Amino acid sequence: MVEIEVGNSVGKSPDAAVIWMHGLGADGHDFEPIVPALNLPPRLAVRFVFPHAPVRPVTINNGMPMRAWYDIFSMGGLREDEAGLRVTQQHIESLIARERARGIAALRIVLAGFSQGGAVALMTALRHSERLAGVMALSTYLPLAGKLAAERQLVNADLPVFMAHGTQDEIISIDRATSSRDALIALGYPVAWTSYAMGHAVCPQEVVDISAWLGRALS
Repeated sequence: MVEIEVGNSVGKSPDAAVIWMHGLGADGHDFEPIVPALNLPPRLAVRFVFPHAPVRPVTINNGMPMRAWYDIFSMGGLREDEAGLRVTQQHIESLIARERARGIAALRIVLAGFSQGGAVALMTALRHSERLAGVMALSTYLPLAGKLAAERQLVNADLPVFMAHGTQDEIISIDRATSSRDALIALGYPVAWTSYAMGHAVCPQEVVDISAWLGRALS
C-alpha cells in the first residue's frame, strides 16, 4: 500500500482521505504521479491511499496471475465474479475503517478508482453504511448493477459521483459506461459525467476535472 499526504497535512494529521484503487494488472504505485498533478489547494489536508490488489489468476488473460480486484470471465461483463467483488468490497470497507480509526470522518473520505478499481469503488461506496464525501469512477462501469437498488444504503443515496470515460475506450466501451451512468441517475444519484477523446486512459483535461471535483467534494 502506498500513502501520500498533501496540503496542510504535511507534518500534521490529515482531515480527509482518498482511497484510490488501480486497474487490472497495475499496482498501488500506478496513480502516484497524479497526486502532484492535481495541484489541490494547500488548505486541503488529504491522505491519498493507494492499495495493491491481490495477485490472482484472471480468466480473460488465459488464467495468468496478476494483480486484480476480481476475476474477469469475458469482455462485456455478461457474467460477473460476484464472489470476488464481494471479497474486495469487504477489503475496501476495512480500508475505510482504518482511516476512521486514524481520525478521518467518514464524510471526509472519497473512494476512487480506475477501470476495475473504479468498479469496486462504486460498488463499495453506494453500499457503505456511513455517509462518505463522494466516489470517483474513471473508465469503468457499475458492477452487479441489478442488485444495487436492493443493497444500496440510503445514507449515501445522494452521494456525489464523478464518472469519466474515453469515447474510444477499447477495453470498457463508452456504451457500457453510459448505461452505468444512466442506471445511477435513475436511482437518484447526482452523477457528474464527462467524456474525453481517448482510449482506456487518463488525459490531462481529465486530471483538471478530477482536481476541481475533489476540491468541491472535500470543501
